[in-house]
Amino acid sequence: MLWKNLLATRPISPTGHVDAGEPVEGSLEGEVTFKRVLTAKHLVMLGLGAVIGAGIFVITGTAAANHAGPAIMLSFVVAGFACAMAALCYAEFAAMIPASGSAYSYTYATLGEALAWFVGWSLVLEYLFAASTVAVGWSGYTVSFLDSVGLHLPAALTQAPINFCTHEAAQAGTCEFGRFVLTGALFNLPAVLVVAAVGALCYIGITQSSTVNAIIVTLKVAVILLLILFGAQYVNPENWVPFIPENQGGDRFGWAGMLRGASIVFFAYIGFDAVSTAAQEVKNPQRDMPIGILGSLVLCTLIYIGVSAVLTGLVPYSTLATAKPVVTAIENFPALGWLKVAVELAAIAGLTTVILVMLMGQPRIFYAMSKDGLLPRFFSAVHTRFRTPHKGTVLVALVAALMAALLPIQLLGDVVSMGTLVAFATVCLGVMVLRRTRPELHRPFRAPAVYLVGTLGVLACLGLVAIMPLFNWIVLLCWTLLGLCVYIGYGYRHSKLRQR
Repeated sequence: MLWKNLLATRPISPTGHVDAGEPVEGSLEGEVTFKRVLTAKHLVMLGLGAVIGAGIFVITGTAAANHAGPAIMLSFVVAGFACAMAALCYAEFAAMIPASGSAYSYTYATLGEALAWFVGWSLVLEYLFAASTVAVGWSGYTVSFLDSVGLHLPAALTQAPINFCTHEAAQAGTCEFGRFVLTGALFNLPAVLVVAAVGALCYIGITQSSTVNAIIVTLKVAVILLLILFGAQYVNPENWVPFIPENQGGDRFGWAGMLRGASIVFFAYIGFDAVSTAAQEVKNPQRDMPIGILGSLVLCTLIYIGVSAVLTGLVPYSTLATAKPVVTAIENFPALGWLKVAVELAAIAGLTTVILVMLMGQPRIFYAMSKDGLLPRFFSAVHTRFRTPHKGTVLVALVAALMAALLPIQLLGDVVSMGTLVAFATVCLGVMVLRRTRPELHRPFRAPAVYLVGTLGVLACLGLVAIMPLFNWIVLLCWTLLGLCVYIGYGYRHSKLRQR
């Protein structure tokens, strides 16, 4: 009986179709629900807002300098391939089940409640850590920009009070690998302020949030295209030789390093899951969701490969291991000096939109889990005026701000990819299962060669998870055990599916 309950799936009910004039908004009981105002254009912009940020402005340089070298371009191809397989599966689900729960909702409908809880809990890890990680990166770029214009913030208010000793820092002899080191700082004030400001915007409404996101995305994409166009003129092809540097042991360079780089830069692709969390606020989800998910994937992958090619061509890859690799590369060319300020502003703006989309996505996943009874009703409260999950938004912003204030970026960043990859692999598996168990369901978008695409998606995502360091696995295990306690203590007993 217990096993049957854990594998229970939520029924898939037909969803109203806009083109047929069917109602898709509101509730027969008069319940306050989300407002359907987004279009395909909004979704593509949300994808670009979430994906083009930390990957380009923070992580690309570190992954190239420490793991992949010029082959970071291949790392993006590998990560993009894994994401493309998952994106096709996401598009089929999002058009068929336009719910705000994203991978959690899809898993609940196909693989059962227990695995759905695991995926939903993994997404909590993804979004909270992502928002905090990017807020710390935003703080670094903002402090650098303020320094360049003569405004200096005290170090005690711009760093976390503790730091995590990475492999590179240990090799330099500054600390012992895996240990936490006190920095003497109080907390990271800029990171707290940006989370608070973005959280307030998410509280006010989805229309305002998506409009601000679209404006900022347009500006940062324009700057990135200028970087590729003008930076390409100063590329030295000798910096790409050897394209795949000789392996120095473990995952430092070689093919192993390239694959490790792919698992790191996968952090950049977490935005595709965030696009699907807005499905319940899309005017015509059957048509617009696949366009938003797949369109933003193609554009983002091309931009990432172009930027990584220019960066590793401008300077030797070993010099990119900084908190601001794009600026580091530009500083070597006085003729590109005019781009430096533009890039710093684009980085600040770009990281802001990533935080925005993360803080939009997490409360909506909480909302879906709460509507199913797996979390308290607190999380499914919708503001009567703004039509947003306001209580969940406030809580998520508070926790993200606390983590960004106190924890270092080295500890936060890499763990995020694990939650994303687990969710992607589960969606790829779920779409294949539903094709077998419910072949009669109407699918506005069908993933081509679904069994091949789904299998490749599962293998690619789990393969990238498998090569991650032991510390990441420990964090995921501890987080899963914590989630299991929450599920046993509350979710299992309050599940609405079981009550019915």
